[in-house]
Amino acid sequence: MLGRISLGTVGLVVGGLLTVVGFIAYFSSSATLNLVGFFYGIPLLLGGLALKISELTPVPYSQPPSAAALALRDQQATETQHQIRKDVTRYRYGQSAHLDSSLESLGLEPTDDERPVLVALREEDRDGAYALVLEFESEYVSLEKWNSKREKIERFFGPGLRVEISQPGEDYIDVALISTGAAQA
Repeated sequence: MLGRISLGTVGLVVGGLLTVVGFIAYFSSSATLNLVGFFYGIPLLLGGLALKISELTPVPYSQPPSAAALALRDQQATETQHQIRKDVTRYRYGQSAHLDSSLESLGLEPTDDERPVLVALREEDRDGAYALVLEFESEYVSLEKWNSKREKIERFFGPGLRVEISQPGEDYIDVALISTGAAQA
């Protein structure tokens, strides 16, 4: 739940309010409120600003999951699929992109400027198996490069998954992590 709320925004709002109260209290000679505003408001405001600057917003769903996909998630999804879905659909701090360290480990991140960017995800029923589909904007990494890493991606994301890679449009790659039924969570 906490990962779905922007801590940067909370810090900015609460810190801003306390700081304004502190300034108003300073000019109206109310020493206690003045101290609260300055000693708590300004640090919260600065902390909220720092979090907002380093904030990585959640990845949206490209389409809402169907009831069948949700039922399959509960029955078949692996721990890795759960973890990826939870990680990319919450606010993150101090990272440059979702799954950046995974892409680097897989050899799919030539440079920061050429890194594929996770733009959306969806959950599907693929022939009775749960599939978590990661939708990347991949201008600099070709479909051939992705396909050459398919087996490595399967090993990286653990047992119980098979990977299908497709190109729905120019500069876009879909990576489907499909549960095989083994090593379920």
